[in-house]
Amino acid sequence: MTDNKQYWIWLSSIPGIGAVKSRKLLEYFEQPYNIFNSREDELKTLPFLNGSDVVNIRDKIIKDNVKKVIENTYKNNIKVITIEDELYPYYLKNIYDPPLVLYIKGNIIDNEKYLAVVGSRKATTYGLDMARKISSELTGYGITVVSGMARGIDTYAHRGALGVGGRTIAVLGCGVDVVYPYENKKLMERIISEGACISEYIPGMPPVAGNFPARNRIISGMSLGVIVIEAGEKSGSLITANFALEQGREVFALPGNVNSINSTGTNKLIREGAKIVTGIEDILEEFNLSYTEEKIKKFYQENNRDDKLLKGLEEDERKIAQCLVEGELHIDVLAKKTGFSIKSVNSILLMLELKCVVEQLPGKIFKLKH
Repeated sequence: MTDNKQYWIWLSSIPGIGAVKSRKLLEYFEQPYNIFNSREDELKTLPFLNGSDVVNIRDKIIKDNVKKVIENTYKNNIKVITIEDELYPYYLKNIYDPPLVLYIKGNIIDNEKYLAVVGSRKATTYGLDMARKISSELTGYGITVVSGMARGIDTYAHRGALGVGGRTIAVLGCGVDVVYPYENKKLMERIISEGACISEYIPGMPPVAGNFPARNRIISGMSLGVIVIEAGEKSGSLITANFALEQGREVFALPGNVNSINSTGTNKLIREGAKIVTGIEDILEEFNLSYTEEKIKKFYQENNRDDKLLKGLEEDERKIAQCLVEGELHIDVLAKKTGFSIKSVNSILLMLELKCVVEQLPGKIFKLKH
């Protein structure tokens, strides 16, 4: 573990210093190391810190505890990635309050496509079957299913993905070395073997109730969208859906029996504009997930486009256009996918617009012109 990483662990574990205050501290001090060695009088000048914050940042016991956390990660084979690392989920990095550190058991893969499947802990048989069905089918399109490993819908979402050899990620509201709920011990072992369990909480952290709403912002934040299978009127899944909306993610909901309390939340989401899910096709259509690299030619045929057009482009232009075959993408995502600078992507997109290959949507989002 790098020396710098220990300072990230320290910063993320200070009581009262959440993701927002941490971001402001980093804007001022630039690196966690500088915060670690900051002076008390300097900290007191910062308007977003209160007296307790200053005391906790200077607390020697909290600083020394980092060594125990690091020892625990080695002992339990836990990986640590910071917001600076390449493997840190791209979409999560760009939310308002991303976690500074993620603890991981298992493996995450660079540039994975994530979709969250969440729902009620007290689900109906119908809901459980749909969670498993949708999750298993999503993996066939290269999607990694994200959920929270809770009882009910979450459990069946993970099982659905694993049952067909797919990948799944469990985002926990406790340390990744803590099994919760305990009956999911074997499921957790399978998730770690064929995907990953991740958490922003240090190893050993128990499943405190207050951790779970914060956990939900990670589930939605790392995902392209959130699919709510069943939810009561005050379900935690609705918190995840609200985070998704705030983060600019798509929200899908499975319609249910109007007389069922398990469908109150999902039906409300649909009334408020969530996209109805009646099958996997509704999700594929929204994200163009079926348009993988092997199906580029089919895409052009279905949209009466000339596949030769791509062949007539410059190499850099073709690379951008092929990314857009997957669907609408923000300019930042295009830059990450291609490895080009934002300035270069801007220039290439301008040429593609002039050639009537792409069109720009609001918010610097681009799509292929049909």
